[in-house]
Amino acid sequence: MNNHNKSNLIIISVIALLSIACSKESESQLYIGSTAIDTTTVLTGIDTPWELLYGPDGYLWFTERSGKVSRLNLNTHERNVILTIPDVLEFGEAGLLGMALHPEFDTHPWVYLVYNYSSGEFIKERLVRYVWNGSTLTDGNILINNIPANSYHNGSRLAFGPDGKLYMSTGDAGFTSNSQNPNSLAGKILRINPDGNIPADNPVAGSYIWASGLRNTQGLAFTPEGLLYGSDHGPNNDDELNLLEAGRNYGWPAVAGFCDLPDELTFCQQNNVREPLYAWTPTLAVAGIDYYNHPVIPHWQHTILMTSLKASKLVSLKLSTDGLSVVSTEQWFDGYWGRLRDVCVSPDGKIYLAVSNRDGRGTPRPGDDRIIEIKAVSPTSDNLANTENSRLKVIPNPLSGAGLVRWNGLKASGEYFIINTAGAIIASGKAAAPAFSISTALFKPGYYILKINSENQTVSTPFLVM
Repeated sequence: MNNHNKSNLIIISVIALLSIACSKESESQLYIGSTAIDTTTVLTGIDTPWELLYGPDGYLWFTERSGKVSRLNLNTHERNVILTIPDVLEFGEAGLLGMALHPEFDTHPWVYLVYNYSSGEFIKERLVRYVWNGSTLTDGNILINNIPANSYHNGSRLAFGPDGKLYMSTGDAGFTSNSQNPNSLAGKILRINPDGNIPADNPVAGSYIWASGLRNTQGLAFTPEGLLYGSDHGPNNDDELNLLEAGRNYGWPAVAGFCDLPDELTFCQQNNVREPLYAWTPTLAVAGIDYYNHPVIPHWQHTILMTSLKASKLVSLKLSTDGLSVVSTEQWFDGYWGRLRDVCVSPDGKIYLAVSNRDGRGTPRPGDDRIIEIKAVSPTSDNLANTENSRLKVIPNPLSGAGLVRWNGLKASGEYFIINTAGAIIASGKAAAPAFSISTALFKPGYYILKINSENQTVSTPFLVM
């Protein structure tokens, strides 16, 4: 696939199988490659979760744009609010945004947060550091103040690198000239000492700026080798996945996507521009990212997992061995939960997603907003036993027009229902053993759920209509 084609086709390859005997907590079982996974809602009723972090205490830490910081016990699903910041300005896309924990948290229990606030008639952004005392966050200390901000294009992710420095993304605050202005901290990647001072080895002496020319980077992720990736919102074209490097320029606003227009080529040659690894047109509204390399889901090893808001899907980007290019992409859970804001990978290979349908641009569903857990399960577990004899299948999948449904567990007739991603039943009929047909001729392309009720048993599976 030619990454320089701005209308790149992203390959959809979701092979799905819902459980025939799910627990109350498990919502569905799917396959990532050949690995069976469970998807489970671990928390509901929150409002615009923005950052997800797996803490060294085994809890999931997260922020909400209204100003709340919480910890979630992943065993009991009990949520505790540990801080509410009173001067957070939640307006448009502004509010409490990124969070990072100091990498040596046991000896330096410092929590870093980015939020927007009102400064007269202007919106600003600041980086603050709090201290975790075992029950709450205390002793807030402003590290960087008066960063340009707006009701949109504020960034902002935080991530510690293997070098022990804190990296922060900022948006252009709606003023495109900020991104190329060396005197503005907007539209940049900043590199910061843990105490808030400027590192002596930054590209420009006396400046936090580490990289420039960015529009609205809402995802940052490091590999253990120290490569830093960022997801950057494009305008109406060219969302980007970037490999972020010291002192490099990423082109905005003179360049969107690759250096492939005459004026762009000139600017790139003159300004040390680093082209993106991948670009999307139409845009997906790319958001949080994380690096996955755990053996429990081999299909996702050495990939960047990227959430998207407008496109409402998870994208996996397989990296080359050296991490310097993207060799393939796939899309997952297209429309399954709605807008996805962030993704977090735990040390044991579980994945957590923040659903963001209450952010003013989505359509909330019952229970929204929520946090989803994705975990691998053993194919020999009870709930996957004898799947070859009892598996519910839609044939073909994906399908267009007429399809066949088989379920060996259907011994007598029952009822089937087809449900769209909004939860509405759009078709129903008689389910007859050993197989029956369905028609999707009038369906819009996308994901649907087929559900069968028979003899007090309920089974379901997602399928894709092309």
